[in-house]
Amino acid sequence: MEELLKKDFYFELPEELIAQDPLEDRSASRLMVLDRKTGAVEHKVFSDILDYLNAGDCLVLNNTKVIPARLMGVKTETGAAIEVLLLKRRENDVWETLVRPGKKARVGAVISFGGGALTGEVIEIADEGNRLIKFSYEGIFEEVLDRLGEMPLPPYITHKLADKNRYQTVYAKYEGSAAAPTAGLHFTKELLKKVEDKGVKIAYVTLHVGLGTFRPVKEDNLLNHHMHSEYYEVTDEAAQIINSTKAAGGSVICVGTTSCRTVESAADESGRVRAGSGNTEIFIYPSYKFKVLDKLITNFHLPESTLIMLVSALAGRENVLNAYKTAVEEKYRFFSFGDAMFIS
Repeated sequence: MEELLKKDFYFELPEELIAQDPLEDRSASRLMVLDRKTGAVEHKVFSDILDYLNAGDCLVLNNTKVIPARLMGVKTETGAAIEVLLLKRRENDVWETLVRPGKKARVGAVISFGGGALTGEVIEIADEGNRLIKFSYEGIFEEVLDRLGEMPLPPYITHKLADKNRYQTVYAKYEGSAAAPTAGLHFTKELLKKVEDKGVKIAYVTLHVGLGTFRPVKEDNLLNHHMHSEYYEVTDEAAQIINSTKAAGGSVICVGTTSCRTVESAADESGRVRAGSGNTEIFIYPSYKFKVLDKLITNFHLPESTLIMLVSALAGRENVLNAYKTAVEEKYRFFSFGDAMFIS
């Protein structure tokens, strides 16, 4: 297999094309339709997605919910400001976290949030300098977090959201993500009803998105990149919907790279999706053979990111880079709050 280099996925992206705010109407964003066989592109509006879905197809949605995982606190000993980002619940009240500045968070340090409504003690230093923190509070943790926490917006969003629900899909259900599955942000409840009325089945899967999704690829050779691990779950019902769609000749259309990674992780070699849960480190890049996914709805991604590599595995690197060049020329909006692409 030829060597795959990070620089092969580079493109020029003007900073002003990085969308800072969501549109008023979720489904009014633009939609680029890319034919992966010919490389041809069409320019549409997201609500036109209905024209590309057929009765008997299946739409796979990731119903994870973003938790307000960013906490601003002070070190009780010194009053120094400390920012804590919840990454993963290890057990009950112990969380793996990212702490800034890390040097102030030694083992034994106690951090107070919301005037003492929540306190956390650093009990261990984990991989990559992450801290394990044991939290103490009165009442229910999720309710305390909802009151004190902020949405952990991606590093390229420069200001707080006026309405934190806008960084949440309309079908978000199971709490656990540090980032939103952003391709799903374009759907409204009305649009999803029209999808179902057309005879398209919807399969809900869960993958809790970690902040590793924003981690840059540091290795020049992709094969040396270590993919972050994320927890996923596929119910019996979702597996059955996806498998019966495939058996009947319908298309499985994943909404977002997270839905794609979930079904590909849950499938056996023959492409049959198995119900169950686990952690996945699947890294999809060109030469990968998709076992389940037929088509993909996704946003426009960062240069040299694992996400543009996944999209290139489906549509071909040349096609994708050409489409992205067009997107830049046509001033499409990029990343989490940006426009969408449908790869057919």
